[in-house]
Amino acid sequence: MADQPQPDEGNYDSMTRTLATLLVAGTVAAVSGQMPDTVDLADRTSRLTRSSTWRPAAAIPVGFRTFHPQGLVKIDDAFLVSSVEVTTPTQRFGSPVDGYDRTPGVGVGHLFKFDGQGRLIAHATIGDGAIYHPGGIDFDGTHVWVPVAEYRPDSRSIVYRVDPVTLEATEVLRIADHIGGIVFDTDTRTLHGVSWGSRRFYRWPLAPDGRRTAGESPLSTRALNPSHYVDYQDCAFAGRQRMLCTGLAEIRQPGGPVIRLGGLDVVSLIDGRPLHQLPVPLWTPSGRPMTQNPAWFETTASGLRAYFMPDDDESMLYVYDVDLP
Repeated sequence: MADQPQPDEGNYDSMTRTLATLLVAGTVAAVSGQMPDTVDLADRTSRLTRSSTWRPAAAIPVGFRTFHPQGLVKIDDAFLVSSVEVTTPTQRFGSPVDGYDRTPGVGVGHLFKFDGQGRLIAHATIGDGAIYHPGGIDFDGTHVWVPVAEYRPDSRSIVYRVDPVTLEATEVLRIADHIGGIVFDTDTRTLHGVSWGSRRFYRWPLAPDGRRTAGESPLSTRALNPSHYVDYQDCAFAGRQRMLCTGLAEIRQPGGPVIRLGGLDVVSLIDGRPLHQLPVPLWTPSGRPMTQNPAWFETTASGLRAYFMPDDDESMLYVYDVDLP
């Protein structure tokens, strides 16, 4: 059951608010219709190059505590974001215990719905006990698909189908692995999942009622990800059996700094091959890559518009436009 919204304006400094005012005053144009335009999203994204210019269009303070954002979708002029609140962090074992490298920790999975000015519309919790970590999400034109997993690799997950109006969640299937992102292929009516670190891909055909096809084994449709460019943080269907994923890679030097590389992949849903890979040279004022947490892309008259929510707790929604030749 969705909670009533109780916005918290947060503690954003005056410089951030000035930036938000200058960049379109925190207003985002609505997209007509509910079905996301995926006809040529992958095609357009595949035309991006390192010389493409990302123009800032808005920086919108989100007026409530977001915890650790994971997945983002835009539905008309509203946004839905999944997030994990950790109340007891996981603790690593000295050696694996029952196949796990750490404790499950304790936390709460959240779904927040907010408008184009960052104001909270609705809120719900999601998950089941130790399964409290929502991942990247997708919208099929009717429902939002949300995976929730234990906060550790090689664990357990539940995939939910969520009503974007009421935020009521319906369990669809359970998987013996950590599913960190989900994509719904509206052409073939199949669900596609990515594991912890996006090392494994999953595929589940669905019946017309949105449930898993009888007799289909989750493990029988698992494949390894051939790409090691970035770990996917959020993915979405991008048309014609392709998905668009964003994420980052962390490169740690012994005794040196951590280098965080943000990027995007257009991936084939047929065989998991990367079709187009590109670094995203955008950072927050604090130095975080824009693709560190969730992202959402849509087509525009001249190219693409991207939405990023890279920061935890007191988040900004950053909006960028890219023109294509």
